[in-house]
Amino acid sequence: MATGGRFIEYFVVCGLGPDLQTTDSQRGFHGTQNVRYQPALLDQFPSTTDSDIPPPPPQLPLCVLPGGVEFYSSGPSSSDESSHPRSYPIVLTDGDGSKIYVCCVAFRDPVDEDVAQAYRVPANSFVDKCICVVSHSPCFKVFREVLEELHRLCFSTSGASKPLWDIVAHMILGVPRPGPGRQVVFSVENLLLSVEAPPTDCLPHADMSFQPLVQCLDIDNVIGLFTAVLLERRVLLRASKYSVLTMIAEALCQLIYPIKWQHVYIPVLFYAGVEYIDAPTPYLMGLHSGVDTSGLQMDGVVDVDLDYNKIVTSADEPIPAIPEPELGRLRNDLLQLVHPNLAHLDRARTSHNAAHDAKIRRFSKPWSSHHDRELRIIFLKFFATVLYGYRDFVDYSLPEKVFNTQAFLKKRSRMTSRDTEPMVAEFLSSQGFMEFLERGYGCATAGPNLVDKMQEAMGRGQETSICFQEPHGQPEILTVSDTTSNQAPASRARYNYDRFPSIVRTPAQEEKRKSILAAVNNTVERPSRPVQTSSPAPGRDAVPQSKLESLNPEERAAERERMVLDIKVKLQGLWRRLLMLGATEDPLSSFECGTIKALIESDAEGIGGSGFVECIREHISTGWQCKLTDEQFIAVKELIKTTVGRATSRNDMGTIRDSLEIASQVHKKDMAGISDYIQRHLGTLPVWSESRFWEGYFEVILEKAEQQTGSNFQNYASLVTEQLIALAQHMAGLGLPDSEAWSILETLAQKNNLGSKQLIKLRGILAQLEQLSQRYWRTAITPSKEAIAAAAQAKVEDRVEAAPPSETAGRSWVQSMFSRDRALQAGRSRNARDPMGGSSEASKSTPQSNADGAQRKSPATMRVLKGHKGAITALHIGGRSEGGEAMDMDETGFFLSGSADCTIKLWDPNSKNNEKCRHTFEGHTGPIRAIGSDRTRVVTGSDDYTVLVWDKNSGVLKEELKGHEARVNCVRMLSGERVITAGYDGTARMWDVRTDQIVSTLARHPTAILCMDFEGSSEVLAIAGMDGDITVWDIRAGKQMHELIGHTSWIRALRMERDVIISGSDDWTARMWSVSRGSCDSVLSCHKGAVTSVELCKDDGVITGSADGMVRLWEREDGTLRSVKSVTGVHAAPILSIGASDKWLTIGAADNTMSLFNRVAGVSGGECWQLYRTPQRIAVTVRCVASDPERGRIISGARNNLIRVWEPVSSV
Repeated sequence: MATGGRFIEYFVVCGLGPDLQTTDSQRGFHGTQNVRYQPALLDQFPSTTDSDIPPPPPQLPLCVLPGGVEFYSSGPSSSDESSHPRSYPIVLTDGDGSKIYVCCVAFRDPVDEDVAQAYRVPANSFVDKCICVVSHSPCFKVFREVLEELHRLCFSTSGASKPLWDIVAHMILGVPRPGPGRQVVFSVENLLLSVEAPPTDCLPHADMSFQPLVQCLDIDNVIGLFTAVLLERRVLLRASKYSVLTMIAEALCQLIYPIKWQHVYIPVLFYAGVEYIDAPTPYLMGLHSGVDTSGLQMDGVVDVDLDYNKIVTSADEPIPAIPEPELGRLRNDLLQLVHPNLAHLDRARTSHNAAHDAKIRRFSKPWSSHHDRELRIIFLKFFATVLYGYRDFVDYSLPEKVFNTQAFLKKRSRMTSRDTEPMVAEFLSSQGFMEFLERGYGCATAGPNLVDKMQEAMGRGQETSICFQEPHGQPEILTVSDTTSNQAPASRARYNYDRFPSIVRTPAQEEKRKSILAAVNNTVERPSRPVQTSSPAPGRDAVPQSKLESLNPEERAAERERMVLDIKVKLQGLWRRLLMLGATEDPLSSFECGTIKALIESDAEGIGGSGFVECIREHISTGWQCKLTDEQFIAVKELIKTTVGRATSRNDMGTIRDSLEIASQVHKKDMAGISDYIQRHLGTLPVWSESRFWEGYFEVILEKAEQQTGSNFQNYASLVTEQLIALAQHMAGLGLPDSEAWSILETLAQKNNLGSKQLIKLRGILAQLEQLSQRYWRTAITPSKEAIAAAAQAKVEDRVEAAPPSETAGRSWVQSMFSRDRALQAGRSRNARDPMGGSSEASKSTPQSNADGAQRKSPATMRVLKGHKGAITALHIGGRSEGGEAMDMDETGFFLSGSADCTIKLWDPNSKNNEKCRHTFEGHTGPIRAIGSDRTRVVTGSDDYTVLVWDKNSGVLKEELKGHEARVNCVRMLSGERVITAGYDGTARMWDVRTDQIVSTLARHPTAILCMDFEGSSEVLAIAGMDGDITVWDIRAGKQMHELIGHTSWIRALRMERDVIISGSDDWTARMWSVSRGSCDSVLSCHKGAVTSVELCKDDGVITGSADGMVRLWEREDGTLRSVKSVTGVHAAPILSIGASDKWLTIGAADNTMSLFNRVAGVSGGECWQLYRTPQRIAVTVRCVASDPERGRIISGARNNLIRVWEPVSSV
């Protein structure tokens, strides 16, 4: 029968070793009172040399005895409950991220005689000892029975029938791990045990009870703790029993299936590691409640007290609630499982409730495996509901699967009629969900998983239990017999022990133990080796300088080669010895590290640095896995930093390239088992900001790739793309800012004439790499001193930095994407290094212009308007031609707001009266989605499928336009008593408001229409939506002019003026179209997120805003569009609105940040945008933003029902 190796991999005994150290690392014996000692590995079977399985982790002794080893004056006693043996499981994480399951039985055992004699321990002293089984199988119940039987055999009066270690050997070597659907039966002495692995298509195996979770916490706290773990918060479990900590931590990991916990996981934290609680990364840890944590900050930690059913969270980082209806269903299902009688207390018995009655009877019984299974199914059903239809939103065009989060959230918003769901949004951005996709879930070629099966069953209205069919037939049983018992003659001898016996040690082990104990009474501290900080001689036979000058050129070259070889040999020896230093020696302060550093720094020709990198590369070629300890990592990191620094001063690009490649391989493992590469710590070095380094590096790796492929490669573009992806990986590993990295990559792509597909692939991979790095390591650009000073003054200075000028002209992607203005390249690298730097023109404006700008600045006015009772969902700012006839609104600047409370309000923010609201329009029965107006009318569209027309001056409802079959989200008033509307039913309709009749149905899109724009002079209408196509209609002729095809995803922004249409899409691009020709003139692709806002400005310029929070300004030069500036550091959320006039540029984002730019004269004689002012940000979620560039003001509507009007130039 095929199995998967040994069922139990190791049997381990931990306790007090011969080398005594206290938990605070003080050597020697320090008494028995109030002192705890570090546990050590005493015995192990089989030994590491006799096993082909990786050895137990070195931290095992600390973890199985987390409180350390304590001395006792007496052994176990029936009258002293604290002296009784304790049984508990723990879970460790292996280097590859897999779990190691350890079951422990801890008890008091006499101190070993040789240890007691050497340290003069008081007679009849006892210490903690722990026997453990180590396995990769989560069979806690079986392991517990095995250990308890071994402990009973050791200390019972009846004894065992054979030596204890023989029983252990049979159990380890003779019992295999069962395969799926198979059962293994074995015995420990007279105890018969069986273990069975579940089928692979069922829930993951968990040989444990989930009852402690629902016993320690009530249902609301269970849901809160589940949410905190799912959202990858820092979770600390506290309990007075180790078993409770492990079982609840494991239960949480099982309940979030199919999501896997990706971060630090320590169910039982040893006492000395309590400082890990302040770690900044997410973790799930357990700590004994007796450990004092009063000295820790605990900021952002979810503190769960399992003994008292309490969860304490930080006020700064609240846990968002699970949205409805999932929360209600989850709570109801848990209530029926945990308290079935209470859940159905009011239910009357009828013949129709037979199934419910049977369910009540089943769950009213004592907790069993059926309850565990049902609990797991309840939470799996939650995932099936929340992730319903998730496969439709996975993008397979990139190597890394990209999930369209925004589209998925919008789908959920339509299904649940809820605008935002912070908990779901945060979950979809978690590392666990990303790993869920990377494991193949959601892949088009992947088979159905349990989530998919449950979703299918729920969609068909079937019971979810059909997804978990019991396996047919009996499992295949393998009975393991003890062959040694059969071969040995029958004997009545019994083996009794007064302490747990030690395994027979090898001569080497015995000699080592004796040497440690013999040195206890006469320990002499060895002097540490001095660190040589001065330059060592290159070699014993170094040639004096005078003699070297007397040699001829051939002899001098030969002597130099000998010196180079001598230095490299020395470096190889020093490097090997550095890696072999003992655990008690600090590599950073060692003689080896000091000598290597001196060789690197003192050699003017760079032999030391290049030789050091070369010796590491040679070590890697011999099979070294590039893994370092924490102490070694620090030393090697400093050495590589020194190497790069010295190579930079010598302009030695070859050594810098080699160092970068080595740094991308050499790493350490953090507590979560995640590799931390040295490359991440080199990002502060200035050489990475120089484009010449990356250009030279690219040429080198491209030449190597061409040599390797020779004439075999058929697609040069694919070859170039592969090398650019390699550069992108290095840039992301260094933490290079996105704008700087993309600028360099785009320059290289231009020189090699890449096409559109390769460019989009490269842009997506760079963004994905940076996103992964930032989510785990929390990398961020440190603000400059000027930025900190500006923030202290409650304003943000100009952060418009020169961006890579990506030209876009014509239908050809090659010319439109990569032709670049050479004059701006020199300024790119300078501005990239200066996060506060302005553009080449804005930063060089004349002092007079700056002085004028300073005089024009006035205190920013932020008005807060109250009145709505629901979230603000739509805003409309009236132009100067839209002022009403009966009120003087031409100068006051009225605007309209729509809300989820189904009302529309007409505001006059500059009214001298306290009442700023002129009218409230009531009549809709759903949230307002679109508002339009002219001088006398207001037209609104809503979720109730209707369009209402109001009298602006009186607020009276005039007309009701019915005909749409879904939400109306676009409205526009036209001249001649006409209105154009569009909505989620895919139609655009023109109405005559005098007759309430549909004049014509202009468009019928297969999907929802998201945006439209109208050109009044030519009466041309442009419509776009979820299908990614734009239809252009001639209103006068009543026919379609063009269908513009090019975008590959939803179009969210549309702007038309004269003969030009600008569109922004979720495919990360914006496009410029010609209305007359019906063709695409330019493709603008520099963003790393959906383009959410577009605007046309003076001189055919274009402004684009993206979900990445960046705004790019494009200007036309020589017939082409070039991205000449980018606004960074101001907005960190999707751009919701951009407005541009001849004088002002207004920008608003979803994080409630706003910015105002004014047009100033540049040094070259032209004009450029310069940041004028930004308000102090208020933490609130913004639903919609409207820009008024004519008056230089911005209006935002938030979820908290408030409207903010920012008028920084009201007094200008």
